[in-house]
Amino acid sequence: MEYMTTASTGEQPRWLTDEEQSVWRAYLHATTLLEDHLDRQLQRDAGMPHIYYGLLVQLSQAPRRQMRMTELAKDAKITRSRLSHAVARLEKGGWVRREDCPSDKRGQNAVLTEEGYEMLRRSAPGHVSAVRQAMFDRLSPEQVRTLGEIMQVMAAGLQPEGSNADLPWLR
Repeated sequence: MEYMTTASTGEQPRWLTDEEQSVWRAYLHATTLLEDHLDRQLQRDAGMPHIYYGLLVQLSQAPRRQMRMTELAKDAKITRSRLSHAVARLEKGGWVRREDCPSDKRGQNAVLTEEGYEMLRRSAPGHVSAVRQAMFDRLSPEQVRTLGEIMQVMAAGLQPEGSNADLPWLR
């Protein structure tokens, strides 16, 4: 692959070492399996995908169980379009409703309904058990700390400051 160059600079790419390639593939393998595991558990126990459950959790922790749609997209790290679709599905289930934002007539709030809160309350124990079984029960306390530090460094590097940042919630 020596002949390949990066399109933007014309420079030779910095190929991954064998160790980096192995770590990258292990990361992809594990995260894909983990997301599938959590999606299947939540579909079985709550009738919703993991991303929807995460939205309900965020709303449950917000003041008055409501958030501006733009803030919810930012916290969920998803596009506004994907959030709008997800909230529409949650509305059909009676778990969320949209309300106009009183301080900004163009904005909307997503509000967790009592039915949504009850669904979250019922499904949380099974979800926490699935997370614990799939992740934390397999790691030592030191590995948990290290993984947390690594994920924080990665997330910080992927969220540039500024209005020209290409982040999902800005699309």
